[in-house]
Amino acid sequence: MGDQANAIVVENLRKTYGATKAVDGVTFEVRHGEVFGMLGPNGAGKSTTIEIIEGLRVADGGSVTVLGLRQPHEAQAIKSRIGIQLQTTSLYPRLSVIEILDLFHQFYPNRKTLSTEALIQMVDLGEKKDTRSKQLSGGQKQRLSVALALVNDPDIVFLDEPTTGMDPQARRKLWDVVLDLKRQGKTILMTTHYMEEAEQICDRVAIVDHGHIIEIGSPAELVQRHFSEIAISFQAPGGAAEYQALAGVSHVSGEDGVITVYSSDAPRTMTALLERESANGAALRGLNVHSATLEDVFLKLTGRALRD
Repeated sequence: MGDQANAIVVENLRKTYGATKAVDGVTFEVRHGEVFGMLGPNGAGKSTTIEIIEGLRVADGGSVTVLGLRQPHEAQAIKSRIGIQLQTTSLYPRLSVIEILDLFHQFYPNRKTLSTEALIQMVDLGEKKDTRSKQLSGGQKQRLSVALALVNDPDIVFLDEPTTGMDPQARRKLWDVVLDLKRQGKTILMTTHYMEEAEQICDRVAIVDHGHIIEIGSPAELVQRHFSEIAISFQAPGGAAEYQALAGVSHVSGEDGVITVYSSDAPRTMTALLERESANGAALRGLNVHSATLEDVFLKLTGRALRD
């Protein structure tokens, strides 16, 4: 893993809290100019990993290099070149959007910054620029926190669940912001609970569980690596194991009353499924036949859905 190609290099990272191994030997790199996503259930270790990279926590072992600088030895130099949007940000409630952005500009007296007006337009807060932060909606506060992460025109941007609380239109607008940052040559490391978001804007993703990276690659690569089958989903009261013996089925998953069977021969599987349900006097509900997605990969590898 050469530093010239990579903006971030993490090697054998470890962090323990009591008997819990929050991060257990994590190794990966983030390339210059890519959007890199980390996916994992709550408690998987992704937030701890990112906070160590940002310099907010100190690792128990392993090494982290950011833009050729070592954490935590060169933490101050790293901080001036990165921008961080936290999942929960405490804003000054009585200050307006403009006033908060102007205040944050003062934190970087020796670095080129993006103008307040440019940032407001970038995150589409023009109509709210004179509004106090306590009067902003949840989604608007999220957009302001993203703008604050960009004040210092960072080389690397860390986004932690950036679209939480946003309506679908606002979410897609923020996707455009992220992709525009990529076009400017910036590197983005983000976490998300939205599989569609990861598929649409991430060049590569790492799936994290129990403190380990269990798979890494582009969304398309991961789907191709794990599935040549068609996914057939439906609602059923029984357990997933009941459908394992259907013709053409390679494996089955179940989550919240929805069964998904993965078939290498969809017509045979559908015929067998319909015959089974007819014999049981039941009708298939919520039937959906589709090619495998990143969510299917996630379910296969972790056995559980990704939740807030």
